Amino acid sequence: SMKAIELSGAFGLENLAVVERDVPDPGPGQVKLAMRAVTLNFRDLLMIRGAYNPRLTFPLVPCSDGLGEVVAVGEGVDRVALGDRVCPIFCQGWFDGEPDREALKLTLGGPLDGVLQERVVVRQEGLVKVPDYLSDEEAAALPVAGLTAWSALNTLGRVGEGDVVVLQGTGGVSIFALQFAQLLGAKVIITSSSDEKLERARQLGAWKTINYKTEPKWGKRVKSLTDGRGADHVVEVGGAGTLQESIKAIRPFGTISVIGVLSGAASEINIVPVLMQNVRLQGVLVGSRAGFESMLSAMSTAAMHPVIDARFPLSAAGVRDAFEHMAAGKHFGKIAIDFGQ
Repeated sequence: SMKAIELSGAFGLENLAVVERDVPDPGPGQVKLAMRAVTLNFRDLLMIRGAYNPRLTFPLVPCSDGLGEVVAVGEGVDRVALGDRVCPIFCQGWFDGEPDREALKLTLGGPLDGVLQERVVVRQEGLVKVPDYLSDEEAAALPVAGLTAWSALNTLGRVGEGDVVVLQGTGGVSIFALQFAQLLGAKVIITSSSDEKLERARQLGAWKTINYKTEPKWGKRVKSLTDGRGADHVVEVGGAGTLQESIKAIRPFGTISVIGVLSGAASEINIVPVLMQNVRLQGVLVGSRAGFESMLSAMSTAAMHPVIDARFPLSAAGVRDAFEHMAAGKHFGKIAIDFGQ
């Protein structure tokens, strides 16, 4: 049998428990992974709290970001081999182009069981091989947080040389976006409530920083930092609570990538400036396998390393502590669960 962390019967961090499950065998075209590392996303926390999908069917193994080693293959598997280090893609049905509605439902960590378990079986098409230079934890940060930032800035946002990109806070997606923006030749303005985190962001290459506690009207500040022009791109991880500031910060014809709901999913919003200035609101749901592969090749060329914030053990208490750490907003980059291999 194997250990899995399961949410069963009711929502809430207190209902996460370690259970023993039978180890599954891979069928035709399927691959069995021994998970080596998992990292957390805010989506996982929302899922566990019941805020993401209140009609979730229990039990659920949470989490979508992980890295595993191929330990068994079913009949007809030719995309990966024993011993390969691979990441399962978040949306198991989205390989390239635009997926249909059904394919978009095949997502790990809800409704499909996620990666917070010692063994995972997925179909071979749902895997991506990772470069050797990345550690297990670094690779485990990529499928959701990394790819979301890459899709926002590169695939959909077409961010390029000299563009100004505004990032909110220092969570997983924002820190990836800080690294990718620079890879693409852009300048980053980043917000946080912590001067210490803003200093770390500067060390990672941020151009300008704004403390949104002391400057809650940071949209105006972005305008003045860009000589009245506004930013080319804003990565909106806050959601409804911060979107109004993002609209103030963006230049005419600029793009706001709508990614997260950290500050809420609904609020009164004035859409007049959106239409008066031809602003583009672009929703970003992670990305495709092809996007993942293009991200990996850009990262390898630059030898870019994801930022891992803290590590917690694979136990009910460890996982709860990890999510508490995230809920408190203490992290800078990604929070990892160590499988102790």
